Amino acid sequence: MKKSLRYIVVAALSIFLFGSKPLDQFPQAEITNGLIHARLYLPDSKAGYYRGSRFDWAGVMPELEYNGHSYFGQWFEKYSPTLHDAIMGPVEAFYPVGYDEAKTGDNFLVIGIGMVSKPEESKYSFANYYSVTNSGQWKVKKKSNQIEFRQKLEDTMYAYDYKKTVQLVKGKPEMVLLHALKNTGNKSIETTVYNHNFFVMDNQPIGQDFNITFPFNLDGDAEDTGAFGQIKDNKIVYLKELGKGDHLFYRSVTGFGASAKDYDIKIENHKTGAAVRITCDQPISKIVYWSAQKTICPEPYLHFKINPGETFQWKILYQFYTCEIIAK
Repeated sequence: MKKSLRYIVVAALSIFLFGSKPLDQFPQAEITNGLIHARLYLPDSKAGYYRGSRFDWAGVMPELEYNGHSYFGQWFEKYSPTLHDAIMGPVEAFYPVGYDEAKTGDNFLVIGIGMVSKPEESKYSFANYYSVTNSGQWKVKKKSNQIEFRQKLEDTMYAYDYKKTVQLVKGKPEMVLLHALKNTGNKSIETTVYNHNFFVMDNQPIGQDFNITFPFNLDGDAEDTGAFGQIKDNKIVYLKELGKGDHLFYRSVTGFGASAKDYDIKIENHKTGAAVRITCDQPISKIVYWSAQKTICPEPYLHFKINPGETFQWKILYQFYTCEIIAK
């Protein structure tokens, strides 16, 4: 898509979501390697596009284009800066740390966000909004093909130095997410992180044109959403096109082993030819699969424990390519 046309499309989206507010109301930046173009929103506790308590504030990506195909974009209808569903791109979420020990009114930790306040409730729910009491200090460094996000948090309970780099690999149709999380506090940090991967591929409705492939045979139960799709050996396939309000949901997909080689997911749109392969240098601890009318989301999880002074690093690689177009 030419830049002028892309601007018109993004401007129209901005007007749809935010009324007459200007396109540049949110801090943002663009990067390219000549093959891939991406636009990202930047963390800002007062003016940022996303200020919620579920997803990592770094790496929110409303736009990525490769070879005439688009991979991320709007899939939701309503927006507010603290609404969890108003999110785009390969965004990540960390399970809370210290929630069970915290009393009502105390703080607990959500990495990539900061310290949040615990309300009076029986258990944690990612669907709830939790008030952010300490978002730490964010710094952003931009180059032509990458953005480095860095969050330093210091609090009475926990402290860390989190660096996440979104990099478009030079000369290749690839994007890599590089992470380094250092525990600079006095308490161990044990948590799980997953990438929600909100793919919106060529703005196509989700249905039979999509195949999702893993390197192992799958097992899982879609429960009451099984009419929309099924597992066939190492694939998740769709039986019908999803309509408004429909979703295909596997609470747990199993079959993977202890090797990082099993973190290898392919999504192919055989109507438009858009395709992507996702790999990681760490083993999967869990897989959830969810999709709605406009978005497709394989969600691989990683689990780790970082003792004081230690650093945990991981890398997720996205390889974009073109698949075979199959006429229906």
